[in-house]
Parts: sequence; structure tokens; C-alpha cells
Amino acid sequence: MDFHCHLDLYPNARDVCAQAVKKNEFTWLVTTSPRAYTATSRVLGGHENLLITPGLHPELVHERYGELESLLEQIKHAGAVGEVGLDGSKRFQRSYDFQLKVFNAVVSQCAKLGGRVLSIHSRQAVRDVLSILDGHPGYGIAVLHWFTGTASELKTASDMGCWFSIGPAAFNSASGKALAKKLPRHRVVPESDGPFAQVNGETVMPWSSRQTAVLLADAWALPVDEVILSLEVNSHRLIGLIRAAG
Repeated sequence: MDFHCHLDLYPNARDVCAQAVKKNEFTWLVTTSPRAYTATSRVLGGHENLLITPGLHPELVHERYGELESLLEQIKHAGAVGEVGLDGSKRFQRSYDFQLKVFNAVVSQCAKLGGRVLSIHSRQAVRDVLSILDGHPGYGIAVLHWFTGTASELKTASDMGCWFSIGPAAFNSASGKALAKKLPRHRVVPESDGPFAQVNGETVMPWSSRQTAVLLADAWALPVDEVILSLEVNSHRLIGLIRAAG
């Protein structure tokens, strides 16, 4: 299982896609722009266990803002959305007002359509992400990908019913390991965030869920088999929510 992967951006995307379809029960391919969604769906689509969703990555909003209307139209025909969200880091501060407009519009559209499952980027912007979600009741389900906020923000998000997708690279830092210990175990699913995520200089692949389970087992002080089972149960529940929204 992989609930957040940029499968189309691996250097050998077709080959990696073929392997993921064979090895994984489910892979969620999040796209970075409406145009990318259209192209990726055409080239890599057609597999029952591969979900490709429309998105507009906050890091690209400054150059792809004009695609917002296309994204809102694509959401009408999808049960899930991603990657979307906010990035409050210094590098992207200049586009933050536009990011807010895009994310507000996306969450509002999801609420109008009866709810969607969203894979959300929230780097240094957790409070604003949660505020926007809270302001649109009925938006659906939020899956906070590679969460890097504070322990207090994690508790707030958890209390709001947010899900969390986590991969091996999240354990590269001490803060990442500390947050992993506090994740709500019944709403955690595996991700890779490949090809961007790396562990020991190696690109994380879409079939890394067992590696994630091993790291979570250490964080939660539980047997690996128990964590694997928990992730499988969570994953099937989330897949059911995605299908219901579609």
C-alpha cells in the first residue's frame, strides 16, 4: 500500500508504475497540477489498484494558479484529491496568498460536492490548513501527508478526525520520530512520497510499506506483525471511504 506517491515523476516512471501495480494492493498517485493529472491519467491510467488524483501542489501555485478552474472541474469527477495544501516555508512565502486562495477553493469545492478524501501538504502551515478545513464542514476526509507540525498541532488535527500518511523518510529526524509516537494509530496509513523522499541516500519506492511498519513498530513499541495488520485495516478503511466519495 502507498497512499502518497509521485509515481509519474520517477525517472523511469512506466517501469516503476508496472512494478507498483504488481507489488502493491493499492497505490495513490498524487499529481502536482491539473495538466499533470490529465497527462498522467492518459499515460499511466487504467489499473484498478492505481488511484490517480487531481491536485495543485502548493510549491507550484505561483506558476500554475491559472489552472485552478481546471482543478475544480476535475474534482467533480474524482473521489479523492491530491496533492493540495499549503507551504509556509520561506521559499514559498511570496505565493502564500495565492496558496490560500487555491486551498480555500479546493476545500470549498469538496464540501459542495458532498465530500472528498484529500492528501494534504501542510509544511509550516498546519494552523492555516486546519482553519480552512474547519471552515468548510462536510469537506470530507483530510489525510495529512508527512506531518511535520508541532505535537500540539498534531493533537488538534487528530481531534478533528484527520488521518496521517507516513513513510520511511519521516523517521530521518528526531522530531519526525517523536511525532510518529503520537500519531493516532487507527488513522495512520503508509506512504512513500517517492521519488522525493530518500533514506540513506536511496530513493524511497512505492512498495516501502513494510519498512514503514518496522519503523512504526519501534516508535509504538509494538510487534511488527501487529503494526502491519493495523496498517492494513486502516488502509482498507480509507480505500472504502475514497470509493464511497467517488
